[in-house]
Amino acid sequence: MDLLLAANVLSRRSLFTTLVLPLALGACVTTQEEMPVKAPRIAPTDAARYGALEDGGFRIPAADPDDIKPRNVRQLVKDPTGQEPGTLVVDPRNRFLYLVQENGKALRYGVGVGREGLEFSGTANVGNKREWPSWRPTDAMIAREPVKYRPWAGGMAGGETNPLGARALYLFKDGKDTLYRIHGTNEPWTIGEAVSSGCIRMMNQDVIDLYRRVPNGTKVVVLPG
Repeated sequence: MDLLLAANVLSRRSLFTTLVLPLALGACVTTQEEMPVKAPRIAPTDAARYGALEDGGFRIPAADPDDIKPRNVRQLVKDPTGQEPGTLVVDPRNRFLYLVQENGKALRYGVGVGREGLEFSGTANVGNKREWPSWRPTDAMIAREPVKYRPWAGGMAGGETNPLGARALYLFKDGKDTLYRIHGTNEPWTIGEAVSSGCIRMMNQDVIDLYRRVPNGTKVVVLPG
């Protein structure tokens, strides 16, 4: 009788071990199915447009897809500007730049814009274009933020750390330099924000694309911010 009772006890312990213990251990382990899956912010085909590039002896790193909002991806849209094809239109309020196309379309780029009080508005023309441009802060920038800008009063050569990025379009009005630029940036996470000292910044991959499409003399309309 004692042997039968002992056998029943062992059988129950074995059943407990088989059924309950794995559940207890499982509660301490996050399975693959329980891991939260983060959906990509933009489509893989769009992310590929912003991959790493070798250009002019410099390397442009890939933009982190998590830094790119879908609205800021380069895309063809219905033209909201009413301007002639070939015109560049900067909309600082909505943080977009449009290159007007035929048939009521426009190529839209997300941009970063100048902080309030530092921006330009009006009509100008692309007076010059540069690949990997050098940069010098304006006298007004140096006076406004001397600690930040005075070290570069003599200028900075073009390159991967230059704030103008891979390309720059220089805006002229009535034959005079407005000191206003459309340029690349090595801070792609700032696209869609109002952060720069008056100029329009684009992701380097986008400004390279725009540079190829826009000749000198192109009309540029900068809307009020």
